[in-house]
Amino acid sequence: MRIATWNVNSITARLPRLLAWLESTGTDVLCVQETKCSAEQFPADELRELGYESAVHATGRWNGVALISRLGLDDVVTGLPGGPEYEGTQEPRAISATCGPVRVWSVYVPNGREVDHAHYTYKLQWLAALKAAAATDAAGGRPFAVLGDFNVAPADEDVWDPALFEGATHVTPAERAALTALRETGLSDVLPRPLKYERPYTFWDYRQLAFPKNRGMRIDLVYGNEPFAAAVKDSYVDREERKGKGASDHAPVVVDLDI
Repeated sequence: MRIATWNVNSITARLPRLLAWLESTGTDVLCVQETKCSAEQFPADELRELGYESAVHATGRWNGVALISRLGLDDVVTGLPGGPEYEGTQEPRAISATCGPVRVWSVYVPNGREVDHAHYTYKLQWLAALKAAAATDAAGGRPFAVLGDFNVAPADEDVWDPALFEGATHVTPAERAALTALRETGLSDVLPRPLKYERPYTFWDYRQLAFPKNRGMRIDLVYGNEPFAAAVKDSYVDREERKGKGASDHAPVVVDLDI
């Protein structure tokens, strides 16, 4: 079974690349973030032609998440149970379903913006709610994983120059502590093997030639419980999909399971 997560940074803008990537890689389940479309605009028909079902939680703004599967989509839950609101609404940042033998979440954790911003407090509240919502499945006997854009680099080696991020979001002790608390529910970090360079970054800014200079961050993560982690036979970041015209600023993270 091949499962992946990808912040596509607009699924309509990335649709030709997405369809070609699904065909060429044989991915069974894809967790998508930042769809930037409404549920009505989501390309379910095009995906169905390739043999994929889809479930989407989106409102047409800059966030939105989805699950794309050719192994079925059962017991779909949209939204983060018990999740906080921001500016009076719970944003579409989480969706979960059972795909064949595995239960998966696709999550798009709030950015946080700046440490003294209300969005940063919201981010920490959101991560705490994710921990509470995932705890039962994380401790269970069924393979389970939370995949997505966490907007947190778990350690200093997950950013290209830690000194440049000092005092900024994505690397603060509170954000990293929230990830530690999530893992303590029974999840472990499925670290992709590096295909180039020493560290498998997943995000590179569009500006200042960040990608060719490998000035990246590892913020797209796969957290799996013990049955999931035990089934992992390979994991990597598909850097090739970050190249060329029309690429997202994130690359897919791919996990192969012996299930």
